[in-house]
Amino acid sequence: MFRPVRTGRTTHESFGGVEARFGCLASVTMGNPVRTRSMVTLFACVALMNTGMAGATTTATLIVAKANGPGWSGVPSTASVLGTALGAFASGFVLARVGRRFALSLGYALASLGAVVAFAGAVMSSLVTLVAGILLLGIGQGGAQLSRYLAADLYPPERRGFALSTVVWGGTVGALAGPSLIAPAARMAGWLGLPALSGPLVVTGVAAGAAWVASVTLPRVDGATQAAAQVEIRTVLRRPVVLRPLLAMIVAQLVMVAVMVMTPLQIQDHDHGLDVVGWVVSAHMIGMFALAPLSGRIADRFGGRVTIAAGLGALALATATAIAAPTAHTTGLPFALFLLGYGWNLCFVGGSSLLSRDLPVDERVKVQGSVDALVWGASAIASLSAGQLYVGGGFVLVSVAGGTLAVLALALLTCVPAFREVERVECG
Repeated sequence: MFRPVRTGRTTHESFGGVEARFGCLASVTMGNPVRTRSMVTLFACVALMNTGMAGATTTATLIVAKANGPGWSGVPSTASVLGTALGAFASGFVLARVGRRFALSLGYALASLGAVVAFAGAVMSSLVTLVAGILLLGIGQGGAQLSRYLAADLYPPERRGFALSTVVWGGTVGALAGPSLIAPAARMAGWLGLPALSGPLVVTGVAAGAAWVASVTLPRVDGATQAAAQVEIRTVLRRPVVLRPLLAMIVAQLVMVAVMVMTPLQIQDHDHGLDVVGWVVSAHMIGMFALAPLSGRIADRFGGRVTIAAGLGALALATATAIAAPTAHTTGLPFALFLLGYGWNLCFVGGSSLLSRDLPVDERVKVQGSVDALVWGASAIASLSAGQLYVGGGFVLVSVAGGTLAVLALALLTCVPAFREVERVECG
């Protein structure tokens, strides 16, 4: 029944995409049509979810600021981030017990429910209801983030970086489509006699619902992952094979979020309009998502450790550029924000590739969810800290703090023996 296929140093079983028998997670080597269908579905789901989230968080921020004052405007973003962290953590446990298709479908179903709740909050002008909906959307987004690991499992180890980066690239669609749909959706809601800002939340609901429908069509390719339920997460997180990507991804998230959230304020404080804000933020979003396949190729060719080192170096260069040219809104600042986004992408893809290749099946699924939860939880810390740093020393101080973190992390990963130790789990 089983025909062993030798790919590199790892033995894979090629019957029905079943995981190998040797205690490690082999890639799901299935026929090309089934794998292609799975990849297209995962990409589409992530693109749809990112489209919905981009519009929902922006709209919710505007609704809260208008109804409750600017002091409350950060609440929806915080709810979204915390929901994403919670969703990533919980999805790891669900994946370990019942499989990927059910876990993804559950996440997208919660996101669809969240969109309905948020829409009701917008119509009723209820802050609590609106924030509850955004929190549910974030939980669904957290589950969607794990799609990149599911894509990686469809390929042999030497191609997993490219596979997961292809799904990450789906964020490009959301980054471009989400904000562009806000104005048309608001006009349509007005024509229907609804509050204008409730319109984008309808788009979010449609996008999340479409992602749920698509996720239900994923082929069944799950192997047995029951052993993952017995993993001691705290012990595994301290091992170099996990600690290395975890440190890189958390630092990248802290630096990226801190500098990014203060950039619009820096631009407006120097008397530039929303057109300049849009141009600089667009440069940043292109860096974050558009070059993800290139990051995947780098990870496959040179390894995850080299990729995250390059990412931390890019983050350090980005913050140095922001320090040197904090008001150069047509040159230095867009370049700095592009590098900031791409440095984050290199760390995100490189760290994810390490986690998708270097862990056995009894640890991988839950650890990936736990790492994502910690990474997204870092976003909340970065957002709160960045505001205080900006008040204390302006945009330059925020950039100095971010650059210092990136350099320290790079030094730890390259110089400290505990982080340099190679601890790769081989299959077969």
